[in-house]
Amino acid sequence: GHLYFIYKILHTIKFADELSKQMPENNFIPVFFVGSEDADLDELDHVVIDGKKYKWETNQKGAVGRMRVDDNLIKLIDSISGRISVEKFGPEIIQTLKSCFRKNMTVEQSTFLLVHELFKSYGLIVLLPDNPALKQAMTPVLEDDLFNNRPSIIVGDTSGRLSKEYKVQAQPREINLFYLKDDIRNRIVPVEDNFVVHDTDIVFTKSGLRSELHACPGNFSPNVILRGLFQEMILPNIAFVGGGGELAYWLQLKDLFAHYQVPYPMLLLRNSFLVIDDKYRNLLEKIDVAPEDLFKGEENILNGLVKKLSNHQLKLDGEMTALQNIYQQIKKAVRQIDVTLADHTEALETKSLKKLSVLEKKMLRAEKRNFDDSKSQLSKIFNRLFPNDNLQERTENFMLYYAMWGNSFLEILYEKSLTTEQEFCIIEELS
Repeated sequence: GHLYFIYKILHTIKFADELSKQMPENNFIPVFFVGSEDADLDELDHVVIDGKKYKWETNQKGAVGRMRVDDNLIKLIDSISGRISVEKFGPEIIQTLKSCFRKNMTVEQSTFLLVHELFKSYGLIVLLPDNPALKQAMTPVLEDDLFNNRPSIIVGDTSGRLSKEYKVQAQPREINLFYLKDDIRNRIVPVEDNFVVHDTDIVFTKSGLRSELHACPGNFSPNVILRGLFQEMILPNIAFVGGGGELAYWLQLKDLFAHYQVPYPMLLLRNSFLVIDDKYRNLLEKIDVAPEDLFKGEENILNGLVKKLSNHQLKLDGEMTALQNIYQQIKKAVRQIDVTLADHTEALETKSLKKLSVLEKKMLRAEKRNFDDSKSQLSKIFNRLFPNDNLQERTENFMLYYAMWGNSFLEILYEKSLTTEQEFCIIEELS
């Protein structure tokens, strides 16, 4: 996954620790809920390290958490090793990966081990929800969804109200469950008097589906509409820490929680970080750009550098003022002859000022060619810190940074993690 995978966990840990300090009579416990039933392999089959994409080529289908570690995944770890083993702590994180991702283990088990290994000293509980005993507790809700479509009606009504002032993120289906068995995680769709598992030959009668639900609740998987409810029925939380997209669809679920009398947690937007290693911090210093200025965008920063460092006049403010004064004199003169000529003069003034503005932009563009070195340095910085015009945390994986700094990377993130302040944090490596 991406860096925010680590940020979200550490935010939850830090928040629990801070609450425990503020209210020592209570014990606050951080929990990581593994989304092992997600079937979006395109989103989960790769990592990006130092700008290079490493992809797991597999023909396995269904829930990603149930897939098995195969030869291709082990080869992928070896490929990653070639890049990060050269770093001081690279061999350590590769050895951790290999000990967690062993052939024929499920991805869910492997992820469980990796998260535990990284955060075992922080008291983190890792919860694997793909469990028949846990789903048993939710069978009344699942039955209500299958045969009465109650969640769809409730969330649909909530979404309708929200949509007047807010772009809703998730659309409820008539049935919000997948059938989950072996390598299948496909939607359950009502067809006439039966229920069909989409894109399969599996068909249930109403009584047959009800019997399957009660006998094998583990064969049913909630979609985005029911997953939050399932999570909070298993283990009610004080707060849910998530990204912007996650919190957006959680806002649609409050009435659903109220209907089933499940506590609705406080929603907390996860922390965001920008990590700048020593090499790129030095590059920023070389071109005299402050880290916080990076959020202005590459083009705006370059324009600012050119204007600040150029020895040539790049602004025509004085000339524009002088031109405006000339036109004021002209308008005064023409009004004495014919008042209607003042409007024509006004149009000429607007046209002239616009042409000067275009000329000013051309002057800046021409001068920027003399700053190719700064432009090259800036492009290199943005390619690393904002890959593909995206936030670093939504692209890069944590392993390169762990390889460079070891467990101290996690310790620094923990130390600098905020709780409810909702600020973007920049972390710089100082040599």
